[in-house]
Amino acid sequence: MQLSERITGITGGGSDGWDVFLKARRMIAQGVAVTELTIGEHDIRTAAPVLQEMHRTALGGHTGYAAVPGTDALRDRVAARVAARTGVATTRDNVLITPGGQAALFAAHMAVCDPGDIALYVDPYYATYPGTLRGAGAIPQVIGTHAEDAFQPRVEDIAPHAGKARSLLINTPNNPTGVVYSRATLEGIASLCIAEDMWLISDEVYDTQVWEGAHLSPRALPGMAERTLVVGSMSKSHAMTGSRCGWIIGPQDAIAHLTNLATHTTYGVPGFIQDASCFALAQGDAFEEEVAAPFRRRRALAQDIFAGQNIVGLVPAQGAMYLMLDMRATGMTGKAFAYDLLESHHIAVMPGESFGASATGHIRVAMTVADDVFAHALRTLLDHAALRSAERAAAQ
Repeated sequence: MQLSERITGITGGGSDGWDVFLKARRMIAQGVAVTELTIGEHDIRTAAPVLQEMHRTALGGHTGYAAVPGTDALRDRVAARVAARTGVATTRDNVLITPGGQAALFAAHMAVCDPGDIALYVDPYYATYPGTLRGAGAIPQVIGTHAEDAFQPRVEDIAPHAGKARSLLINTPNNPTGVVYSRATLEGIASLCIAEDMWLISDEVYDTQVWEGAHLSPRALPGMAERTLVVGSMSKSHAMTGSRCGWIIGPQDAIAHLTNLATHTTYGVPGFIQDASCFALAQGDAFEEEVAAPFRRRRALAQDIFAGQNIVGLVPAQGAMYLMLDMRATGMTGKAFAYDLLESHHIAVMPGESFGASATGHIRVAMTVADDVFAHALRTLLDHAALRSAERAAAQ
């Protein structure tokens, strides 16, 4: 029997970048000790008080069907958080609770794109973006960025494609680059969206991980609240990756239609998960900073380790839990270096090419292991890069 083109074409005929990660996992399954610096999975687990609240409310009976758009308590809590941080009036009617940020990304594109519509996204990108757009029936069209700009998008690169596009997907703070989009960048994007009557989908799941500058939600810019869908999640801010609780913030009518979509797809998020999420959000900024603290600390550690050498370039890490490293001095692609590092030292990183052509010759390193293990892995990576660079020089 033949499957649908929608499902068989999700990866576009490729892997969408997970090959090195999958090889590392196979090695681990075979008993090989691998230092994993691949995916954005906290090395700390969900905090015990959050789990205790989840346990309490589950035992208390909140295990049946929950309201499809989300519980009033959680939607109110998310709305208050967003309003306080952005200055944009937000109520529960602007909030849909989803099974994680990934489901929110898919639903957002289902909401604004008809089959065959062009959906723009920025390269480098999180590895699931192209498949998400294809799965929603849209035609993905990538907008490249430039390493010399630290991968900050140029509005003039987006503009030629905007007139034919239905939506633009951005991510700040950015995975994989660590860039935080500047106000000037976001104001330019906003002006373009308004001029071309284009939806903006803003992935802001790393909004609590900002190391330099400040996060600006484009929904807060003039004229953007009615054309922006914001994706958020408990995963990164509260170390609740496995709980699968996220949200979409948007205009009330869009959220009403997205609720209809959720009724026919996910049918909501378990009530005890929502209760635990509500409890976690109630702990405030101090709790979120506690979750973010290891990545802030490891980012500073990496800056010290990379200082004083000129082989591996550290892209300015302004936010998120990743480092983007420029490996071009070794003469190797990011993919080749990642495989070489895994085979030689059992250290797993993601090739820049996994996230698009703009990151060719780069690798992404997740700051998700203990400080001492992280420091040792970075020093080993530097030594390996120096060896490959010296071999390249000798061969020329």
